[in-house]
Amino acid sequence: MERRSFLLWAGASGLAAAGSVAGFHHWQEITPTVHYPGRDEGHFLRDRRALPPPSEVVETDIAIFGSGIGGLMAAWRLRKLGGQDALMIDGPQPYGNAAGGAFGDLEYPTGGHYLPLPSPESVHVRELLADLGIIERDAMAEKPYYDERYILHAPEERLLYNGRWQDGFIPTDGVPRWELDEHARFFAEVNRLRQLRGGDGRRIFVFPTVLSSEDAAWQALDGITLKQWLERNGYRSPTLHWYLNYCCRDDYGTRYDQVSAWAGLHYYCSRWGQAANAGNGAWLTWPGGLQPLARAMGEAAAIRRVAGTAVSIERKAGGVEALCFRLEGGQPRSYLVRARKAICAMPLMVAARVVRDMAGYGFDPARHMPQYAPWMVANFLLKRFPDERPAQPLSWDNVVYQEPGLGFVVSTHQDIRVRPPEKTVFSAYVALSDRTPREARRWLNTASPEALLALASADLKTAYGADFALCVERVDITLRGHAMAAPLPGFRHNAGLKALREADGPILFAHADLSGFSVFEEAAWWGDRAARLAARPA
Repeated sequence: MERRSFLLWAGASGLAAAGSVAGFHHWQEITPTVHYPGRDEGHFLRDRRALPPPSEVVETDIAIFGSGIGGLMAAWRLRKLGGQDALMIDGPQPYGNAAGGAFGDLEYPTGGHYLPLPSPESVHVRELLADLGIIERDAMAEKPYYDERYILHAPEERLLYNGRWQDGFIPTDGVPRWELDEHARFFAEVNRLRQLRGGDGRRIFVFPTVLSSEDAAWQALDGITLKQWLERNGYRSPTLHWYLNYCCRDDYGTRYDQVSAWAGLHYYCSRWGQAANAGNGAWLTWPGGLQPLARAMGEAAAIRRVAGTAVSIERKAGGVEALCFRLEGGQPRSYLVRARKAICAMPLMVAARVVRDMAGYGFDPARHMPQYAPWMVANFLLKRFPDERPAQPLSWDNVVYQEPGLGFVVSTHQDIRVRPPEKTVFSAYVALSDRTPREARRWLNTASPEALLALASADLKTAYGADFALCVERVDITLRGHAMAAPLPGFRHNAGLKALREADGPILFAHADLSGFSVFEEAAWWGDRAARLAARPA
């Protein structure tokens, strides 16, 4: 963690002052806090630094390495299967990409912040949500009934386009008729594809993706980018292209001219879960993003948990042995974990350095490792809500028609009190897709807090002008250099990922990376599978 005070410019004359030296100026001191979750542990693994001898040996039947959604789902399933003797080694950050934080009693996300209503094929997610009480009844019906506290309240989303807020994320105000017609044609195609099945009888696009059709005609979409698919199908609308590029950057951290067309279309065509008490396309969300859900999963699993990160995991006679460590005051302390089965619920970029003989599983890091997209999440604690422009009111998700920002989410949006809270948290997301992942990571590691905050606040300054700074009390910035696997063309045919998905032995794998991109439903699927395999009697 790094702290440094610096001066954030604020002006009293609003948007006009944002690009001018005119108006009333003053300076406001801001003290940002910058977090690099997993960086110290990751560099320790990368540099292969020496560890002290293990200070203890921990024995268990099943060891889960990683406490993200894949690991938590595995732990939850093990509990449902009879409460096997299991142990979870948290990894460098509890809850991984589902983590969050808090300013006092105001929670906020530092990773994922919503979950679409699960479709009928996502039985594993519906079962989990029912067990946690989030689905209150009819979990496997076409339209389950959800706890309304977690269904996203209106207004849901808005876009700042040509200086005005409008409802929804795809530009419409002032857009020519021919572009609007193309919008309609695209969404009509999405509705058609949602219901379409391949020659093998499966739906084309499904969560979990392993249940999607393997029809070669549709798998060919994985050989081109989403932008190429749009161009080949005669979509020319600049606003449609911007919108689809935004969606790819939002879901995959990568531009639409790099994302596989299969993945780009999957974004829309697989998400059609419904609720008895919500409209189509509803989402589930919490003030702390996915962390409250992850925390509930951990509580329901009731698994023993130990702080630390695995350095090596290898097969031994009768099971698995793992050397782990944790940093205490910057100094490593190591311990051994011995188990009958190990579930590796960690990103593959970590597993490749930790699991001995990954090649023996059919995974060659040089050929099969996915590319990872970096992310930045900045949480602004506000003393008060900023003044809004006329027209569309403040929404849960607020996007600006520009790059590289992804807009900002209002953490107190689900607060349904009659009077709004005095303070709030705006969570600004940035996918550094305007540069290569390597360049982005290098910049994140070397940029000053001033530079980080300037980028993180770009959308907010565009939306509110320099006066936004007058509302800010604190800023918390989280940098994730390897936030998520990017589904580039060919990811559906990655032989190494397929081999790890099919692994069935003392070491099992359970992470969204196995699917090629970072999504809750995928991580949960692999955690569920690994738990079922691990729980089988020896």
